[in-house]
Amino acid sequence: MNRFLVTGGAGFIGSNICRRLVSEGCFVRVVDNLLTGKKSNLADIIESVEFIEGDMGDEEVAADAVKDVDVVLHQGALPSVPRSIDEPEATHRHCVDATFTLLMASRDAGVKRFVYAASSSAYGDSEQSPKVETMQAKPLSPYAAAKLAGEYYCSVFNKVFGLETISLRYFNVFGPYQDPTNQYAAAIPAFVTSILKAEKPTIFGDGEQSRDFTYIDNVVEANLLAAQAKRVEGQVVNVACGERVTVNEIIALINDLVGKNIKPLYTDPRPGDVKHSLADISLAKKVIGYEPIVKFEDGLGKAIVWYRENLL
Repeated sequence: MNRFLVTGGAGFIGSNICRRLVSEGCFVRVVDNLLTGKKSNLADIIESVEFIEGDMGDEEVAADAVKDVDVVLHQGALPSVPRSIDEPEATHRHCVDATFTLLMASRDAGVKRFVYAASSSAYGDSEQSPKVETMQAKPLSPYAAAKLAGEYYCSVFNKVFGLETISLRYFNVFGPYQDPTNQYAAAIPAFVTSILKAEKPTIFGDGEQSRDFTYIDNVVEANLLAAQAKRVEGQVVNVACGERVTVNEIIALINDLVGKNIKPLYTDPRPGDVKHSLADISLAKKVIGYEPIVKFEDGLGKAIVWYRENLL
C-alpha cells in the first residue's frame, strides 16, 4: 500500500483527503505551517497521522517530509485570489517557491508520483465555455499565475526528471472544514453561515456570475484516482461537476434549504474575479477515471448540515 504525504494537510481540502486515506488504512504524513490550516481540522484523526509542523518551502522540512513516501498529494498553498492581490509576494513564496522546493525534494527522494492541486483560476475570464485544458491560460491574479507556474514545473519535472506528475485543476471547492470566518472566506461557507444567522450575505457584483461549484468529496476522490492511475505524464485535468450555477441561484437555494428568505447585499465586483466558470471534465474521465460522485445540490445540503452543527 502506498505511503502518502499530504502537504497543507491541516487545511480544508487537505484534512478531508487525510480523513479518507486514514479510513482506508494508509500511512499518512502531513506537513503544514498552520498559516491558514488548523490542527483542529485533524482532531479526529491526529493520532493516526504523522504530523510535521513546518514550511514545505524550507529545503530541510521538504526533505524530511518526503522521506520514504510513495505519493505526494500537494495541497499546500496560500489560497485566495483577493489575498494574492493584497499579498502577492507571500503568494509567490508559498505557491511557486514552495512547490519547486517540494518537487526537488520529491525527485531526490525517489517519490513515485506527485499530484498537484492546481486551480481553474488559470483560465481567467475567457468567454469560451466549458473550460477545456487545451485553452490558452489567461491568469488574472497573482494566485492564478502562481498556481499555473506550479503546473508548468510539474510538467517539466516529468519530462526532464521522469517524476510522475499530474495537475488537478479544482473548480470552486466547498464542504466541511472550510473556514467561513476570515476576510478571504470562500463564497458558499460565507453565504450559508450568514443566512443561518439571518444576516445579509455579501455578493460582489450582480450575482449573475456563475461557477462550477465542486463538493469536497469529488476532489478527494480525484486525488485518490490520480494517485492510483496506471500512468500519468504531467497532464493537467479539470476536477469539477460539469454543472454551472449562478451566485443568485445559490442564495435562493440556501434560503430554500434552511427555510429562510434573507436577501443579499450587493457590492462592487472584486478585481481578479472571473465572470463565468464551467468545466469540461472529459479528460479527467479519460486519464484518471474521474466521475463526480456528489452533485452540487446534494453537496450543498451536506455542507449546510455540517456548518449548522459545527460553526454556529
